[in-house]
Amino acid sequence: MKQKSKQSMTATIVLAAVFALVILLEQVIKPTDPAAMLLTVLKKGSVYALVAVSMNLLNGFTGLFSLGQAGFMLLGAYAYAIFTIPAADRATVYRYYDCVVNFSFPEVFGNAIGGLGFILGWIIAVILAGLVAAGVAFLIGLPVLRLKSDYLAIATLGFAEIIRAIFQWGRLGPVTNGSNPLKSYIRLNSFQLRLGDFTLSLTTFVPMLMAAVCIGVIIMLVNSSYGRAFKAIREDEIAAEAMGISLYKHKQLSFCISSFFAGVGGAMLAMFAGTVQANNFKAAMTYELLLIVVLGGIGSISGSCIGAMLFIAASEWWLRGLDSGVFMGIQAPNVFRNGFRLVVFSVVIMAVVLFFRKGIMGDKELPDLVRRIRAKLGGKQKAGESNG
Repeated sequence: MKQKSKQSMTATIVLAAVFALVILLEQVIKPTDPAAMLLTVLKKGSVYALVAVSMNLLNGFTGLFSLGQAGFMLLGAYAYAIFTIPAADRATVYRYYDCVVNFSFPEVFGNAIGGLGFILGWIIAVILAGLVAAGVAFLIGLPVLRLKSDYLAIATLGFAEIIRAIFQWGRLGPVTNGSNPLKSYIRLNSFQLRLGDFTLSLTTFVPMLMAAVCIGVIIMLVNSSYGRAFKAIREDEIAAEAMGISLYKHKQLSFCISSFFAGVGGAMLAMFAGTVQANNFKAAMTYELLLIVVLGGIGSISGSCIGAMLFIAASEWWLRGLDSGVFMGIQAPNVFRNGFRLVVFSVVIMAVVLFFRKGIMGDKELPDLVRRIRAKLGGKQKAGESNG
């Protein structure tokens, strides 16, 4: 018990130090600095880390092979954007349709109780994004969760594609704006705190905090009795049912919770991107998330977070020069051309899969790795003392 409380205290201190460092970097790094890409990686990496962990909850801990994350992210992104667009801007956004939703949660609560109401309305919109995704997941899960393995993957992938097509349908234009993008809602650069003459930027801190809180909830769920039931279903459904675990109930619960956090991740992606359009949530997005889960380690929350950050850093920052003709100071426009980044990135992925068969972390977490290192160091120290 003392060991767990000590680990929790250590994790809290480390997180607090990381967040303090992020806030400091935001104030120091200017948008024109080359290091500004670090903040971009942290923002987008936080989004992908949350959605990858939510996917791992379903695929890694419950053993359900689902490929519908992009669809649930789409639902969350649209729900968040629709209910945070200011009333004065709706006529500009919905140019070709008569908007059905004519209010914004941040405006409603902001007008009622002031600045804190604005934050409360924003939080409600984010939670609503998750609830919309979870509600649709519940309805989809009624028939789909009767399927297994590849059939479940095909069904959920088909659902994601159907949702993407429906949201571009002109008949739903008064709600979704058809194939036109949604914009003018609350974005990440809206989170700035004015302290007299000084403006404190929180555009990177907010998504990282949101991801940390949501991932913390998933960790508590995995370590609870429900999490143990999920793992039992993953290992052997027949044995789990014999022990009294309701297979359908727990599968539906895992599916809805995973979809809820995917919806929240969609809201975060909308805040990061600045516009929401159904055509951006393609199947390739789900494949990227699945790749992150596999690279990090199926059944490892720490692995999903590390994999997400490495994936975004490599694809958006480190290898970006390969598409522009210059890489690491080497100018070779005849070799480094548009699309070459994807070739190198594929080779890197193949190397990781070859040398880390179970992913970077396997099914272990960071505390397990720390304990293993401590045990090895302690063993070496005892061996040195005995030899001495």
